[in-house]
Amino acid sequence: MTRSWKMLLALLAALAMVAAACGSDAADVVDGATDAVEDAADTATEAAEEVVDEAEEAMDDDDAMEEEAMEDDGEGEATADAAGGGFNVGLTYDIGGRGDQSFNDAAAAGMDAAVSELGVTATEAEPNADGSNRAELLQLQADGSELVIGVGFLFAGDVTAVAAENPDTNFAVVDDAMLDFDNGGVPLGDNIAGLTFAEEQGSFLVGAAAALKSETGTIGFIGGVSGFGLIEKFEAGYIAGARAVNPDIEIISQYITEFPDFDGFFAADRAKEISLAMYGADADIIYHAAGGSGAGVFEAAKEYTEANGSKVWGIGVDSDQYNTVDPGVQEFVLTSMLKRVDTAVLEITRAQADGSFAAGNTVYDLSVDGVGYSTSGGFVDDIVDQLEAFKADIVSGAIEVPTVPEG
Repeated sequence: MTRSWKMLLALLAALAMVAAACGSDAADVVDGATDAVEDAADTATEAAEEVVDEAEEAMDDDDAMEEEAMEDDGEGEATADAAGGGFNVGLTYDIGGRGDQSFNDAAAAGMDAAVSELGVTATEAEPNADGSNRAELLQLQADGSELVIGVGFLFAGDVTAVAAENPDTNFAVVDDAMLDFDNGGVPLGDNIAGLTFAEEQGSFLVGAAAALKSETGTIGFIGGVSGFGLIEKFEAGYIAGARAVNPDIEIISQYITEFPDFDGFFAADRAKEISLAMYGADADIIYHAAGGSGAGVFEAAKEYTEANGSKVWGIGVDSDQYNTVDPGVQEFVLTSMLKRVDTAVLEITRAQADGSFAAGNTVYDLSVDGVGYSTSGGFVDDIVDQLEAFKADIVSGAIEVPTVPEG
């Protein structure tokens, strides 16, 4: 009972005692007081009922809000689960790793996109300088991943072996078809995919760009490592593209090292030295397919231009190197041959996520924009129409790009 009700009852009792002592006048007072109390009680009851009703409505609203919040939380979890890949990808770089401004960085960009778009997680690893621990790294990645990607053809043999020991993990190798050509080109394993590129097609386009922009009629090519067939595809396409524009153009080619010495991909000083010699021999544009060594080409272009007063250029590879080089040499990056390793890494991860992973080789060529050229800096904007015409002819088959350099 509330304090106010106790006070009212006490007042009634007191009035009753007064009425008994004083007669009818007091009784009239008591009757009036009683009526007032009853009216007050009725008013209080109505007010209390309104308060109760409002409280019940508020409780109902709170319950509804709580249920809605719980539903939202449930939907949020479901959405996160649906968007998330729910698995880990083990990305194992070639020597040089993330930060090489070329091949590995392209793979890293693809993995970053997969993490963002597909909600997967990723672990990254890089072999030691001689690459002797590739198999060990692949096994460590397989222990915690549903998909393991080896960035570079040098992983081919180790992936074949490790995949056989881990049949529940899928593997992919960049730059190797992962096919058994001795037995009709069948996949090397049911859980092994190859991701290869038509490097010669993209190189054709930057070769055409070099010939169209050259003012001296002499251009250069620097390969990182010769003798294992891959970099020769870049050279072959570059020469073919340049000669499609100018059959008489002079092309100076040089490799930094020969297989099995892969230091040619990590020798920027040597690339700079070779480039300065080529510029000195009248080449005004040099295309490199030399990984991390390519930084030396752009440094040489800057140094030669500043020393001689005549503008020379470098052409990048794999990534859009205008966006990765030091800002001080950006103006010397004519274009870059884009090798969409990022696309390949993203797509094989997507295939793992949606259950469409398939063994065998996928070729990324001009028809799917697996290779191409960059326009950053605007230095080739005036020749884009001609480059696109060459691209259309390659895609249609009107131009067949060689994979072996012309003599």
